[in-house]
Amino acid sequence: MSGNTNSTNVPEAKEALSRFKMEVANEIGVPLTNGYNGNLTSAQNGSVGGYMVKKMIEAQERQMAGK
Repeated sequence: MSGNTNSTNVPEAKEALSRFKMEVANEIGVPLTNGYNGNLTSAQNGSVGGYMVKKMIEAQERQMAGK
């Protein structure tokens, strides 16, 4: 199985995820820009994705707890 699996399942969410990614990058001090970011290390890029997942899990846990 090959191919790009990095796609948005809900096309309408693409813009919101993009904004969220930029907010997270700003929070953790990664100079992410729209478009090509080849000047960043994989550790910097990975930290943005990892922190996004952490924040999404925390939000879901709060929602499930009724808060």
